[in-house]
Amino acid sequence: MNASQTWKAYKQDTIVGEEGEGGEGGGIVLDISLMGPGHNDLEPLTPALENALEEMDALERGAIANADENRMVGHYWLRAPRLAPTNLIRHDIEHTLSRIETFARKIHDGEISPERAERFRHVILVGIGGSALGPQLIHSALGTPTAPLTLHFVDNTDPDGIDNLVEELGEALAETLIVVISKSGTTPETRNGMAELASIYDQRGLVMAEHAVAITGVDSELERLAKSRAWLDILPMWDWIGGRTSITSAVGLLPAALIGVDIRRFLEGARSMDSCTRRKDIRRNPALMMAAMWHKAVSRDHTAILVILPYKDRLSLMARYLQQLIMESLGKKYNRAGEIVHHGLTVYGNKGSTDQHAYVQQLRDGGHDYFATFIEVLKDREGPSEEVSDAATSGDYLLGFLLGTRQALMESGHYSMTITLPDVSARSLGALIALYERTVGFYASLVNINAYHQPGVEAGKKAAGSVLALQRRAMRFLEDGGEGDVEAIASALGVGEEEMILLHKLLEHLAANSRISKNPGADRFSHVYRAGQTSEG
Repeated sequence: MNASQTWKAYKQDTIVGEEGEGGEGGGIVLDISLMGPGHNDLEPLTPALENALEEMDALERGAIANADENRMVGHYWLRAPRLAPTNLIRHDIEHTLSRIETFARKIHDGEISPERAERFRHVILVGIGGSALGPQLIHSALGTPTAPLTLHFVDNTDPDGIDNLVEELGEALAETLIVVISKSGTTPETRNGMAELASIYDQRGLVMAEHAVAITGVDSELERLAKSRAWLDILPMWDWIGGRTSITSAVGLLPAALIGVDIRRFLEGARSMDSCTRRKDIRRNPALMMAAMWHKAVSRDHTAILVILPYKDRLSLMARYLQQLIMESLGKKYNRAGEIVHHGLTVYGNKGSTDQHAYVQQLRDGGHDYFATFIEVLKDREGPSEEVSDAATSGDYLLGFLLGTRQALMESGHYSMTITLPDVSARSLGALIALYERTVGFYASLVNINAYHQPGVEAGKKAAGSVLALQRRAMRFLEDGGEGDVEAIASALGVGEEEMILLHKLLEHLAANSRISKNPGADRFSHVYRAGQTSEG
């Protein structure tokens, strides 16, 4: 049996979060004993780990951490406002939390109600990226069938997806609250979702403003719109909070409160883990140790894939949430010295034991290009479980599959760590999220990259803008009576060969949606579609 499996090694390589109200770490336990040969030799890495602690201390004191935008990074203040660098920020955090609780209570009590229904019974959250992934994780992990409101999402600019949701709600749209989340107020996907819903409300004789709440930046385009149309409320999204770390801001707290989650307990769990991960003793700091294990796996084995395996249905969205938190933070072309590094850590996963019937076959018998994290939950359910077979409950089987898969991976030379939660509750979920937030920050320090900007995302937005500008030029040409195949239209527009594929795809999309005509059997496009015409013209 591998020495890393021994009881002594397990005890040495387990970092325990203290349980109880005042305990650090929310009762979460990290086991790194199966992370391979030399994993616990931290001496070569100790100076870098100590530097990571110092950089995190500076960040929490208000140092500029996002140099690209000259901004502080303050998500840790959200659960401990006393740490905020100014009294104004502290007051804003505390006041916003109180406003969220008051607003949710008034919605639940019917004190704030829609104009054509007794009370609000549904919520549509319009957002993208962290503005949707965080609330989706909370909803999946902590939502219940008896929640005071049912939460739905518009998290893409897909017309068909919006239509399906509206059809699902039917007449219940009249008793639906709309929460629109965008820091800038100009995020295209969110703006489009909001515009689509506003049009649908108008068609049904409803006034969306009487159903709408905004979470946005100060003096953003969305804030100005919400004020001018007297929306129900406007909550802040501060410039020192990034989307991927916004779950303990109004972005996550308002949807959580609306579906009945105890947001104070959620924040308390995050705060307890923050306290635990400030420990200067490296071997007692779970986030620092997890960052060290990531670093060792990547540098030692040249692995760049992290597989997340939560053995709990409620945590099935954990890997999806962590994809953004980790990959947007760590996927960078340049390090902080301006050197090209092309660094990244790819994240994927679903849930156990479902994964054992999906890609675990490859994990066990395929390449050694990954390391895994198992997430175990001690509590099976509320109340006792019946034995289903061989004196075992369904929960016993679930744990057996987790331990068996972990053992199978170890026996085939694959490395893993295990995070154990006491339960899936507001407190433990807050602690788990905070553990990963701090781990990402520490790891970024170890590899000398900026975890708090996203130049690749911004580049994608700019490219999309250029594509849509080309579409507008093509539309104007056709509206003015122009026509022809792709090459003729490209020539008329002065479009080079490198853009002709884009132009072709844009024209095909416009024709498929009856906005221009395409001659049958020919790659020839003509005038704008008019009511009553067929797409054949």
